Amino acid sequence: MTNDRYILFYKPYGVLCQFTQDTPTRSTLKDYISVPDVYPVGRLDWDSEGLLLLTNHGQLQHRLCDPRFGHERTYWVQVERIPDAAALKKLEEGVIIQDYRTRPAKVQLLSAEPSLSDRNPPIRFRKNVPTAWLEMTLTEGKNRQVRRMTAAVGFPTLRLVRVAIAQLHLDNLKPGEWRDLTSHEIKSLNNLSFPNRSLKKQQLSLSKSPRINKT
Repeated sequence: MTNDRYILFYKPYGVLCQFTQDTPTRSTLKDYISVPDVYPVGRLDWDSEGLLLLTNHGQLQHRLCDPRFGHERTYWVQVERIPDAAALKKLEEGVIIQDYRTRPAKVQLLSAEPSLSDRNPPIRFRKNVPTAWLEMTLTEGKNRQVRRMTAAVGFPTLRLVRVAIAQLHLDNLKPGEWRDLTSHEIKSLNNLSFPNRSLKKQQLSLSKSPRINKT
């Protein structure tokens, strides 16, 4: 019986991605999750919201955080003004942030505002300045990367919500809520993290298949 634990948490705005409290004015994961010995896989900035994976499986945590094994992370990003096709193409192809060119990304302009819980506090609105929502899927997670990418093409980020990590999605979670992964989600996550191990299992299964003798 394995004691590995895998948790999906909808991190609200203003919550630090850690269990220790280094400032009395900000909430931490400890205020929402009482499960012992689990730690976040990667991070979300305190002013970002959305999906956070936590686990006590150290090897899987290391694998998912290793940039050599980039997995997809999908964000809904509210930006100031309406990005044009040229800006979207730059984001897709990669932009320079802090002497680093970002990897190619999937970027699309959403036709309508996504259905999300209200943020507390709400974003700042500037009168007569329209906003738009982008869906951005990255395979890397450098410090404040999405914000720096949209700023680099002239469209500052107002709100940032991570809605998916690989095949894991927010679904019906509300800010501050968490749930355990299903057995199917755990299997898919391990297949993603350890593809060679999954291939060996398949090969072993095939080698044990009954042999058919032809006459």
